[in-house]
Amino acid sequence: MTLSRRTILLSGAAVGAAGAVAAALPAAASAGPLRQDPFTLGVASGDPDHDGFVLWTRLAPQPLAEDGLGGMPSRAVPVRWEVAADARFRHVVRRGVRIARPESAHSVHVELDGLLPGREYFYRFRAERYVSPVGRTRTAPAPWAMPSALAMAFASCSQYEHGYFTAYRRLAETEPELILHLGDYQYEYAADVYTIPGGNPRDHAGPETVTLANYRQRHAQYKTDPDLQAAHAVAPWLVVWDDHEVDNNWADEAYEKPEIPQPDFLARRAAAFRAYYENMPLRRTSIPRGIDMRLFRRVRWGRLATFHLLDTRQYRDDQACGDGYDACPAAYDPARSITGAEQESWLLDGFRRSEARWDILGQQVFFAQRDNNAGPLTVTSMDAWDGYVASRDRITRGWMAAGVRNPVVLTGDVHAHWASDLKVDYADPTSRTVGSELVCSSITSGGDGADSASGSHPWLAINPHLRFQNNLRGYVRTTITPDHLAADFAVLPYVTRPDAPAYTRASFVIEDRVPGLHQTYDRPPAASARATETETGPELGESTVERETVRP
Repeated sequence: MTLSRRTILLSGAAVGAAGAVAAALPAAASAGPLRQDPFTLGVASGDPDHDGFVLWTRLAPQPLAEDGLGGMPSRAVPVRWEVAADARFRHVVRRGVRIARPESAHSVHVELDGLLPGREYFYRFRAERYVSPVGRTRTAPAPWAMPSALAMAFASCSQYEHGYFTAYRRLAETEPELILHLGDYQYEYAADVYTIPGGNPRDHAGPETVTLANYRQRHAQYKTDPDLQAAHAVAPWLVVWDDHEVDNNWADEAYEKPEIPQPDFLARRAAAFRAYYENMPLRRTSIPRGIDMRLFRRVRWGRLATFHLLDTRQYRDDQACGDGYDACPAAYDPARSITGAEQESWLLDGFRRSEARWDILGQQVFFAQRDNNAGPLTVTSMDAWDGYVASRDRITRGWMAAGVRNPVVLTGDVHAHWASDLKVDYADPTSRTVGSELVCSSITSGGDGADSASGSHPWLAINPHLRFQNNLRGYVRTTITPDHLAADFAVLPYVTRPDAPAYTRASFVIEDRVPGLHQTYDRPPAASARATETETGPELGESTVERETVRP
């Protein structure tokens, strides 16, 4: 009998999550064999190159243990790993052993090279008598290759308390080749601090994350979710953080509420960075050193696409005029930066050197101008690129000066789907469009949401370059080819109950050498509101390019 990849991956992820139901127990004694399945957190892969990738797992038979060590014995444990060309491991191409050590919460990172480019692989781990679920991954194409297509999806903002991670499951079912996570992978709050109307359907374990043990426990709780495990097991991930991986709205060495002193904030930041690395499929170049961690990096997908992954938290100047919306003169200060000088120089140099058909910025906060005032004042969010106008201008003009063929910005953070044309002069709606921005909604953050824009606020009327907004939860699927980038905004009608369907709410296409968005599909809100548990809308992964055009 032949099993499909989906059957192997999704059933395996569910098995790997079984340990999540166990109550937290003290760490096991240092002697003796493992007595429970340690693979409760699943498996993951990431940062693919043309000849390799990173494999990840973490041993935690009691994942919710308060000490953050997952109930593991205080000893090193050998972990065997295998990579195969097939899901049944008949053709193993590489194998080896890594030592999972207590000082790194028994996490394992295997950084491979020497594999064939543009190939699908399967992997698994073994610790003593226990075997992990099987994961699927792939290498990027050869540097000189021009792939016919790349199926890529991106997501952000998964607040465990606010709902079920069904969107991750639906994303996994589309079997993308690459997944980007743009931040707020986990949230730092204690239970019931950040609540939604009607109450949270799930609770965080442990207090607000401040110590290394807190962050390790919180990452473990998220990783026990079977839907998240399914998404990690189906494809390699590219991850970058936003604020909640540390503290809401943090900026470099500044924390959210200066009126409430955090004398140990830098120690908290270092703990958060260390736990983030321990729990993500990252290369050794991202190993944190105290309060510093190099997360901005570049991943190439042959000559088709280059992904420039940005960190807009660690190096930014503190938000001007507070964190909210403001008509703030300081936002225009040319000395202010959201990326820091080193990262900005790295990005501009990447633009100049790029030979890719598509240059894609994977980053955290809204890039386009988003004015919320219909009057003469420009009132914008100080937590987004609007609070760093000169920084945004330098990046935009940088890709123009470099002759970047197709610049596309991917964004998370705002808990809603948006699509935007990018301008040099947002004050002039008729000015030239120089790029595009696609913003994904949250996986759960904010609860169910609504199939509408933000109430009656005329966002799109005030900002003509903003082309689409929707407040349901979901993710974005893309198909990238040499000729176009097609984006489907997938939504779920609810997240406060499990097992919601997913359907396409709207679709856009960006054509090669034609900056800006071309809408190809728009499902009316009335029809969307009638979605039932048996309704899925357009087939997941369906191409949108040939659909009848719906002009805004």
